[in-house]
Amino acid sequence: MDRPAALGGDHALNPSMQPRKDLIPAAVLVPLVDRPDGMTVLLTQRTDHLHDHAGQVSFPGGRIEPEDASHEAAALRETEEEVGLTADRVELIGRLDFYVVRSGYRVTPVVGFVQPPFEIKPDPFEVADVFEAPLSFFLDTDNHRLASRTDDGVERTYYEMPYNGYYIWGATAGMLVNLSMVLNVS
Repeated sequence: MDRPAALGGDHALNPSMQPRKDLIPAAVLVPLVDRPDGMTVLLTQRTDHLHDHAGQVSFPGGRIEPEDASHEAAALRETEEEVGLTADRVELIGRLDFYVVRSGYRVTPVVGFVQPPFEIKPDPFEVADVFEAPLSFFLDTDNHRLASRTDDGVERTYYEMPYNGYYIWGATAGMLVNLSMVLNVS
């Protein structure tokens, strides 16, 4: 069965928003944690003082550096830097389609299984909180809510998935919608 086309980025819901031409390559890890009650997704809440996406819920990850051999290497390096989760605890299983964000990044989500136990040591400069949410919550399309707001005088539409006091929206929610599209047809 063919899966639906993935959201290519913020512009997918906002046709008047054209992606920048000089996109910065980045990678995030989509950590799927195997818990006794079912799979969860590990997420972070960024600190409020960061330049890009301050205070937002996100996957661990960031820009690809020259020393990174691949998107996977960048995602694993950034994950260890941000939350202390080491590469030996992650079994990489694949990539989702890239996602272009308004801030100028071309993000490649790298999916990996994480087998407990593992230790989380958040970097207090970048990460305000680390939490897990059930994968089933993100697979339930009833939780894929469209919302909009005005930024710089332009109305912007995006996905939001509020969960247990956390506001998951924008690029992270879009990537979770893409994950749902892949897993719901597999």
